[in-house]
Amino acid sequence: MEYIESLRVFRTVVESKSFTRAADIHGLGRPAVSRAIAALEERVGCRLLNRTTRQISLTEAAERFYEGCVRILDDLEMLEADVASQTREAEGVLRLVAHTTAALNRLVPLIVGFRRDHPKVTLDVTLTERPVDLVADGYDLGVIVPYMVTSETTVVRLLERIPFVVVATPAYLAASSAPRDPSQLADHLFVPMSPSLRRPSIAFRNGANELSVPLRFDVASNSPVFNREMVLQGMGIGMVPRDLIENELASGKLVRLLTDFPLVDDCVEIWLAYSNRTLQPAKVRVFIDYAAAFFAEQTAARQSATKVPTTRSRSRKTR
Repeated sequence: MEYIESLRVFRTVVESKSFTRAADIHGLGRPAVSRAIAALEERVGCRLLNRTTRQISLTEAAERFYEGCVRILDDLEMLEADVASQTREAEGVLRLVAHTTAALNRLVPLIVGFRRDHPKVTLDVTLTERPVDLVADGYDLGVIVPYMVTSETTVVRLLERIPFVVVATPAYLAASSAPRDPSQLADHLFVPMSPSLRRPSIAFRNGANELSVPLRFDVASNSPVFNREMVLQGMGIGMVPRDLIENELASGKLVRLLTDFPLVDDCVEIWLAYSNRTLQPAKVRVFIDYAAAFFAEQTAARQSATKVPTTRSRSRKTR
């Protein structure tokens, strides 16, 4: 047996306090474990383990040897992982799950750019709006919103915040009158997200206070796109991600309401989700890095576009 593997076996014997258990862990026979320990003892020139029929114990020399063994093996594993992560080329199939609506205007340019940089990676993309378990469902990564996370061990990274706006059609407002205060929303119908995903209420900040208004509705769904279309048909007021209704706001098909009252939950967050931080395949690692940079650039571009240029106006004296 190779020396490094013998060290691994010795460590397992010490930590499990059992030759039999160490044999099971390493997929060896118990005699092979005994031979590995005997070979180590012969190599270092002293007994490492005291054996009885019921238990084993470490000699004084073995305690020092074990501490050094752990350091060496841990350093070796870190070195191997580091070298592998730097040299292994990103390739293979990357299984990605994404929230259908949140990724609507972002996923295609994200994937196109990623494929351009990493042509050996192919993507199998699933669009859904249900909760997912990345490991159980077999996904490498997710571009998702918070309610979709089902496991506490999932690692998440914030990519973007998309603001909500409260809107209705001019025709609906003409028939029902526009609310001028959040409390007046109680008299209106809404088209909300499904109560199984989001509590059917809307909360506003009014100075230091908060006002929460329960929503009356006849139709709810798990799709912001569906809800937008229902609002456009005059079925009620909607709280919709702004990105979905930019054109409708610009054309006047939809009107923003209660702009003087900030929403408490004023945005939906888009997360990048993966199952662990360490020993990731190269295809996963490079996608994480690319997605983070892509969304950062997109956010910076939008912020730059919405800034109002400042001009200095100075009156000139006529002479």
